[in-house]
Amino acid sequence: MKMSFKPLFVLFVGLSLTSCVAKKKLTALQAQYDKAQSDLVKCGDSVQDYKDKLERMSKLQQDTEAQKNNTVATVQQRDQQIKDLKEQIADLKSLRDKQVEQVGNLTVLSKAANDNIDKTLSQLATKDKYINMLQAARTKADSINLALAVNLKSVLNQGLDDQDVEVKVDKTVVMINISDKMLFSTGSSRISSKANAVLNKIAQIVKSRPDLEVMVEGYTDNVSIKTDCIDDNWDLSVKRATSVVRALQQNFGIDPNKLIAAGRGEYNTLVSNDSAENRSKNRRTRIILMPKLDQFYELLNPDKK
Repeated sequence: MKMSFKPLFVLFVGLSLTSCVAKKKLTALQAQYDKAQSDLVKCGDSVQDYKDKLERMSKLQQDTEAQKNNTVATVQQRDQQIKDLKEQIADLKSLRDKQVEQVGNLTVLSKAANDNIDKTLSQLATKDKYINMLQAARTKADSINLALAVNLKSVLNQGLDDQDVEVKVDKTVVMINISDKMLFSTGSSRISSKANAVLNKIAQIVKSRPDLEVMVEGYTDNVSIKTDCIDDNWDLSVKRATSVVRALQQNFGIDPNKLIAAGRGEYNTLVSNDSAENRSKNRRTRIILMPKLDQFYELLNPDKK
C-alpha cells in the first residue's frame, strides 16, 4: 500500500507555524512582564520617595509647631512683663503724686508743724538705725550658721556616705538629716553601733559651741506599726528621738539642758510615700542646731550691737 506524505507534511508545517506563533506570544508576554516588573520597581521607588517627603514634612510641621508654642510663650511672658512694668509705673506715679502733695502741704505748715516734722524725722532716723541693727544681727546669725554648716559638712564627710547624711542651713538654724538605716534597725528605736560615728562627730561640734541648743526630731514613713513596745508611728518617732538625745548625753557628754527630743510621726514628709525609695527618704532623724533664745535676743539688743 502506497502511503501519502502530503498530509503529514501539511501537519508538520502547521505545527511549526503554531510553535513560532506561541514563541512570539511568549516573548511578547515576557517583555510585557519585564516592563511591568520595571514599572513596579519604579512605582515602589516613587512611593518610598513620597513617604520620605511626607516624613520630612511631618517633622517640619512638628518643629514649626514647637517654634510656634515657644513664640506664644515668649509673647505671653513679654505681655506679663509689660503688665508688671505698667503697674510699677502706676505705683510710682501714685507715689510721686503723694510726695508732691506732701511737699505742697509742707509749704503751708506753721513753725510748730515744722518742729513736729523735725521730731518725726528724728524718730525715723532712730527707726532706721534699729532696722540697720536688725539687718546686722541677721547677717551675723546667717554668717554663724553658714560657718557652722561648713564645719559640719567638713567633719561629717570624713568616712560617711553623703546619701545618709545631709547638712543644710534653713533660716536661723542648721539642720542635719540622717537616714534611719544609719541609726536604727527597721521598726526599732535602739541605736545601732554604726550610729556612734556620726553622733560622735556631731557631739564634737556641739561641745565647741556652748551657745547652741540641740533639737532631735524623729520621723517615720506612713506604714503603720504596732508591737508590744511601740503603739504607733508617733510613738516610734518619739522613742527614736529620745534614743538619740540619750546617746548624746550619756555616750558623748552633751549637757542635757541643751537637748530637746521631739517626734513628728509620719507627717512633715520630704516626699510622697508612694514608693519604697520615697518611704526610705521620709524615715529619718533630724538634728537641729539653733542658738539659744537669749543669745538670739542679745543680737537684737541695741545696747550690745
